[in-house]
Amino acid sequence: MTGQALLLVILAAMLHAVWNALAKRARDQLVFLWSSVSLASVILVPVGLLGLPAGGVPAAAVPFVIATIVIHAVYFYALGRTYRHGDFSRVYPIARGLGVALVPVVALVVFGERLSRLGTVGVALVVAGIVALHLAVGWRGGRRGEPRGAGTAWALLTGLLIASYSIVDKAGVSRLHPLPYIALMGLGMSALLAPAVVVRDRQALAREWRDNWRTIVVASSMNLTSYLLVLFAFRLSKVGYVVAARELSILFSTFIGSLWLGEGRLLPRLAGASIVLAGVVCVALAH
Repeated sequence: MTGQALLLVILAAMLHAVWNALAKRARDQLVFLWSSVSLASVILVPVGLLGLPAGGVPAAAVPFVIATIVIHAVYFYALGRTYRHGDFSRVYPIARGLGVALVPVVALVVFGERLSRLGTVGVALVVAGIVALHLAVGWRGGRRGEPRGAGTAWALLTGLLIASYSIVDKAGVSRLHPLPYIALMGLGMSALLAPAVVVRDRQALAREWRDNWRTIVVASSMNLTSYLLVLFAFRLSKVGYVVAARELSILFSTFIGSLWLGEGRLLPRLAGASIVLAGVVCVALAH
């Protein structure tokens, strides 16, 4: 992995961990996620349109734009349910970890991208570290009586969706510049989720904006920006390397969950996160 790609991914990981923690703290997670992404999309669309080619969206990119809109809509819905039912420091590693485990396998089939031996070791260490981190968090259990089963199930679905949109977007940004690509994705995803948010409970929407509008604005500056950095990194490095290195967010989420959200002891979480970090270093040095 090139130094430029690694820098983009580290910054994306930091932003991703922070805005996910903000979503976890929201009163209604789905409303918060939809509001922040919709606000970011409104701002990003005019900028994204400037990156469109003269003939508009290329026909070859249209299927990938549609696919990523649908997948991301389901992803944000599942993510909202994940944070509603699960402890942040437990469900976040499950969701992110499953994406890491699946993407290189799928990328091998779809793109013919073969990981080097060091890269393979790195991905294996990332997955092992995520498992260790999950076990460390599992010693304590969920917060405030949150049911383990529901949060884990939604986290697993979220992980599957992460792997899906990573593969789709790897192909999509090779056919359309990342700026218009992510602008169209954000706008389309917001439109698809609008009935589930606005129609379902307008009072919840009004309450979330009244109580957390500042936090929504902060999160909106982070969510699509963090993924935009990942899309640029996809253009510079192999998808398996990018997705694995992005899991530095688990290291950051360890500190956030333990020190900010008060979810339990830091040291057991750091042990698992250190294994993840070792894997990321191997992946970064492999290319």
